[in-house]
Amino acid sequence: MRRLQGPCPQPDDPGDNTSAASGRLPAELNRFVGREYELAEVAGLLEESRLVTVAGVAGVGKTRCVTRVAALVEKRYCDGVRLAELSTVHHPELLEHALIDTLGLTDHTSRPPRATLIEHLSGRRMLLVIDGFEHLVDGCADLVRELLRRAPDLQVLTAGRCPLRVDGERTFPLAPMSDEDALELFTERARAVRPGWAPSPGEQAASLELCRRLDGIPLALELAAGRLRALSVDQVLLRLDDRFRLLAGGRRGAPPRHQTLRTAIGWSHELCTPEQRLLWARLSVFAGQFDLEAAEYICGGVDLPAESVLDVLDELLAQSVVEREDGATGTRYRLLDTVREYGAEWLAATGDAQRLRRRHRDWFLGLATWCELDWFSPRQAEVAARIDSELPNLRRAMECSMESPDEVHLAQYLAGTLWFYWAGCGRLSEGRHWLDHVLEEPSPHDAARLKVLWVLGYVAVLQGDAVGAISALQECREEAERSGDATALAYAVHRTGCLAIVTDDMPRAEELLRDALGRYREIGELNSNVLMAQVELAMAVAFLGDLDAAAVICDEVREICEDHGERWALAYALYVLAFAALQRGRPARARQMLGECLTIGRTFNDLLGTVLSLELLALVTAVEGDAGEAAVLQGAAERIWPSVGLQLFGSVHYGRPRVECEQQARRELGNAAYEEGLRAGRRLDPDAAVDRALAGGGASEARGGGGVPAAGESGGTRRPAASRMSGRGGPERW
Repeated sequence: MRRLQGPCPQPDDPGDNTSAASGRLPAELNRFVGREYELAEVAGLLEESRLVTVAGVAGVGKTRCVTRVAALVEKRYCDGVRLAELSTVHHPELLEHALIDTLGLTDHTSRPPRATLIEHLSGRRMLLVIDGFEHLVDGCADLVRELLRRAPDLQVLTAGRCPLRVDGERTFPLAPMSDEDALELFTERARAVRPGWAPSPGEQAASLELCRRLDGIPLALELAAGRLRALSVDQVLLRLDDRFRLLAGGRRGAPPRHQTLRTAIGWSHELCTPEQRLLWARLSVFAGQFDLEAAEYICGGVDLPAESVLDVLDELLAQSVVEREDGATGTRYRLLDTVREYGAEWLAATGDAQRLRRRHRDWFLGLATWCELDWFSPRQAEVAARIDSELPNLRRAMECSMESPDEVHLAQYLAGTLWFYWAGCGRLSEGRHWLDHVLEEPSPHDAARLKVLWVLGYVAVLQGDAVGAISALQECREEAERSGDATALAYAVHRTGCLAIVTDDMPRAEELLRDALGRYREIGELNSNVLMAQVELAMAVAFLGDLDAAAVICDEVREICEDHGERWALAYALYVLAFAALQRGRPARARQMLGECLTIGRTFNDLLGTVLSLELLALVTAVEGDAGEAAVLQGAAERIWPSVGLQLFGSVHYGRPRVECEQQARRELGNAAYEEGLRAGRRLDPDAAVDRALAGGGASEARGGGGVPAAGESGGTRRPAASRMSGRGGPERW
């Protein structure tokens, strides 16, 4: 924009009485909290454009934001700042009169009020702040456009749900508050009703949870804080299921649309067209984010053709009812919880809620089916990210199917189809919850139920729950044999072989896994599960002492993974190959492969693969002569195991590298330094532990290892891997 220069012009009307104007900025009745970034951004936009709009959902704090910015920049304008609050103006023809009142003008002539405004503003350097214009957007846009054209030194700052869409307008979307700002605001307002309130650690955590559940919306936070007159923070949290009733306490002096959370959202709803209201209601079936394709399929239909959804969605975006979010899976959208719940009430009132919920469920059944197939492809990481983003919707789809006895099989199908996510993406605990849950209702032993059983057995194995695994896998095998389901039978045999590995019955594991692989070949099955069966067979024969056979199997897996772009199973094949390399006295080669394992594990958030790799890398590190760093890596692994399951499955074979590492590290460091290394490792979160491991060893002290001696400081010497390992098959084998 054109930068203003020179002295401010003086008023040309001796009768001007703007000093008595009613549009002065209001004094703040309580402290303005947070929003430093937003304030700076809006103030910066005012240096670039003559028209700036702060847009956002009802209750997000637009009014406080623009008035705060106006106060901060007021000295830029020699003719001052004026605030026009238009929420009480109900007819477009009264807009000019409202602005005349704002400016404190008096004109008894018969000329049009717009002419009066233009004459007054044309020679002044002023910031005009307009708030609450949503219901008059067209008339307001027309007026602002003409004022800016006829008064070259005027700037306008507006606050509303949507932009004015005037040429030259810059829009700043005001998002909900960050966790930190929201907590500060809630605490500040809570002390206004409970003076001296100092939250305990428990109350602090509950307050943060409350802020998150209220989406960081300042209006909701202030209303919730007001409830602390009678309730504790925990009680407020318990009552959030009916947040509109809970937060219905009004505030004296607030604009009518801000007196309750219900009316704050309802204000936006009343201003929507019938098509916008219908889409708003239908979008409420989504939990969390959604994409355009899902919205078109689920929400399109009677009174709203699928091809119209994009245009109406764009209108809701402009009005801040819907928020856009760009991330790893592309452009996505969401409704804030408060907005979604309001829409859900309207959807229920239409009598269409159940149909929309089933339509939503069917879409996500299809999505899960596609993702399971695409897991065995170069798009594995994309699939993992997609399921991450859709998890709230997938949960809702399972819940929907569990509501009817006739549809339980669909919930079972969905829970079983997501096996790759539960086992491969760090979701064992949640997977176990859903797998157990969908089996609670009686249902026929059809393919969906049998799949849930073998997936449940698999997850239980990985969690170290042998009893739960045996129960699920035995039922699956018996029913698969009875019904002639060759696929379910192959998987039941396979996962029983996994159980034999972690319970240290290697001959039985080898027998079952070879049997399962033969069954897979007979039915033409090839996917990540089949590759994992090969890797697990390689583990079994390696633990039995045949490293050459294990390496051959894993090399074959590597080739198949390269052909199909598979990465998840590849990481476990590399783990076995790293184990074999270490046994053969090649720790550098083992480190290289374990580094790739850790990188892949991070991609999928596969904590099991990560912790196994850390355990083995700790031994590699000890063998290379850095006992202090080995202790740190062992401590880091100890911290992760509780998030996975039983440490090292309680297995002697899986636990042997840890035992060997501990023996060597204690011998070289001494007990005190070794324990200090463990404590340093336990302070690392999984990401920090992986970062440290990928750094490739080196001086522990330099990387914050808690004072553990680095290599060379402990007096330790490098020794070949084979000389440290013993067991079945001779000195170079376990």
